[in-house]
Amino acid sequence: MLDKLTSGIEFHAKALTLRAERQQVLSSNIANADTPGFKARDFDFSTTLAQQVGSANESSGPAASSRNRGALVLTTDPRHLSGATQGRAGAADLTTLKFRSADQASLDGNTVNLDIERANFAENSMRYEAALRFINGNVRRTLSAIRGE
Repeated sequence: MLDKLTSGIEFHAKALTLRAERQQVLSSNIANADTPGFKARDFDFSTTLAQQVGSANESSGPAASSRNRGALVLTTDPRHLSGATQGRAGAADLTTLKFRSADQASLDGNTVNLDIERANFAENSMRYEAALRFINGNVRRTLSAIRGE
């Protein structure tokens, strides 16, 4: 019975955690926009969320309908993927950070494009807020049903 009550919240909670992780990665990219040799990093949110949801309940729930943004994340060397996971426990264990390919060549080797990073940051912030609203709405509806309102 409890599984039915929490199933709707679990997906959004996992998405919220991954959005927070992505926000940190994107803010790091923005902060290092002027650092020579810095390589912009990101992870494929939809794939990572599908792995998180799949590892938790082995079903193809709402993650199957997520957009795939893997085209922006490219690697130049197979070794980039080997040790590039976030060091925090929890949902970040599955977030494999990849290096983003540069849109324009830079003399100092920096691959951060501030326009793209800011747009991704704003979109991620908006989706983070939406996940919070979904969780809050679900909790309010559940409490309302328990109270009999």
